[in-house]
Amino acid sequence: MKYDVMLCKVTDKKQLTADVFDITVSAGDIALNAKPGQFAHIYIPGKTLRRPISICEINRKEQTLRFVFQIRGEGTQMLAETKRGDVLNILAPLGNGFDLGDTNRKAVFVGGGIGVPPLLEAAKAFGNNAVAVTGFRNKSSIILKEDFESNGIKVIIATDDGSYGHHGVVTDCLEDLDFDVIFACGPTPMLKSVCNYAEKRGAECQISLEERMACGIGACLGCACKLRKDGREYYGHVCKDGPVFDYKSVVWEGR
Repeated sequence: MKYDVMLCKVTDKKQLTADVFDITVSAGDIALNAKPGQFAHIYIPGKTLRRPISICEINRKEQTLRFVFQIRGEGTQMLAETKRGDVLNILAPLGNGFDLGDTNRKAVFVGGGIGVPPLLEAAKAFGNNAVAVTGFRNKSSIILKEDFESNGIKVIIATDDGSYGHHGVVTDCLEDLDFDVIFACGPTPMLKSVCNYAEKRGAECQISLEERMACGIGACLGCACKLRKDGREYYGHVCKDGPVFDYKSVVWEGR
């Protein structure tokens, strides 16, 4: 795993919803080396642990990275207060991203809530061969719809309360779609359902797991997850072995 620590200047900052923020940074070689599905560890002054934030977009020409994140505690609240021109200490790119393979295939990207941003850069590679199926609590929490659409990607949205799009869960929206591969990121119950659906359809499926992290490079062993390889179960780590896994390699508790 090749990663760097760099002081990155914030070049753009937006607020997308009441608790979701959008930051773009000048990242030099980090942007040149980053891949869809990887993440960064961002230092928050006064905090012992860095905050893991998924990479939303990579602009290699301008050498920038875009992060879309939700406030989930004091650290991300402080990150949300970042202004244009501020400098962030970033350790990146970290983890194993999506293996896109043949981008002429038909791909469906399934995201739930703040699991949607890590899918954008990967989906862009497929263009109009991709469909993004995204789920949110309600209409006011929808993010990145226009970003997918501006790259030729069809977007289907499900909301828990029915205030926009399909009233229900994202897997309801997969039944009538024709696809060769699924890429997914979101809460564990959603990922379990997507994996079950992929198994039923016999489709290739890659999932990005969300987990609390400390070091971000596999040293502290804090983000352990149960995996399967060659019929043997063992514990790997989301930060180093993932966050993206082939769905067949993940052992779900209680499945």
